[in-house]
Amino acid sequence: MELLHLRYFVAVAEELNFSAAARKLHMAASPLSQRIKDLEHELGTQLFDRSTHHVALTPAGTALLPMARDVLDRVGSIRWRLAQATAPARATVFVGMPTGVHPALRERVAVLAGRVCERFELKRWPGSTTDLVEGVKDGRLALTLARLPVREAALDTLHVMSERLGAVVPADRFAGRTEVKLADLTDLAYVRPPEEMMPSYFEQLDAQLRELGIKQRIQLANTGYGGVSELVSGGLAFSVSMLDEDSAMHGYLLENMAVLPFADFRAQLDTGLLWRHDRGAGDLAEVVSAAREVFAEPIAK
Repeated sequence: MELLHLRYFVAVAEELNFSAAARKLHMAASPLSQRIKDLEHELGTQLFDRSTHHVALTPAGTALLPMARDVLDRVGSIRWRLAQATAPARATVFVGMPTGVHPALRERVAVLAGRVCERFELKRWPGSTTDLVEGVKDGRLALTLARLPVREAALDTLHVMSERLGAVVPADRFAGRTEVKLADLTDLAYVRPPEEMMPSYFEQLDAQLRELGIKQRIQLANTGYGGVSELVSGGLAFSVSMLDEDSAMHGYLLENMAVLPFADFRAQLDTGLLWRHDRGAGDLAEVVSAAREVFAEPIAK
């Protein structure tokens, strides 16, 4: 049995959806399904009940899940435990920063760096929420800011910010408007954030918009947020992003783009600060304690 088999099993067990688990693992669904079958064959028992529209853990799968998580957590802790054993007096630690972090959160990260500077040098590390969460799990990152929800049993989460979302629309079509209704957008395609950068919340948002009558979709890949802006600026689509003018995401706006609040729909993106709970009581206790104080009051924008 290989560790990858356990990692694949845990991903499917948490998502109960092979396609969603495959996206999380950055692989195709078919080889993931085969790896699960290989694990079931090696263990001599069925781990999932599968049907066309349903995936559920069997009793054996339910029993295996906490064991698999424990093994993966222990392996994931090797990096930071080794670093702790060989660390210099003043250690360098990294905090993850997803794309578009609000300046108010950056300020708090700077305050945190000042609080712990005698023993730790805090450095920022960029990435998508998925990659940053993996970095915390395997010990490469001490903490990370991440777009919620994040479902990881090994991590502690402190909610630090809520940002109201609005519609990013072609400005010429909505000139003079101070808000927009969903009915105003039905003839435009909704362009989702790039798959490789999309927080899981936007999967939920996509489903909500579809249920409320927004049927047309455009999904870009390998273009970054700049590709989304090109489509909106050109009048082909709308997207959803932060309303607050101070948001770093407003740096992606091009000519002929406006961000308007929804008149009949409320959406918000939450951000959390995450760390491994075993490290919060271990080598990072001082950093986590300071972070709890610095980020104690959630920011609302």
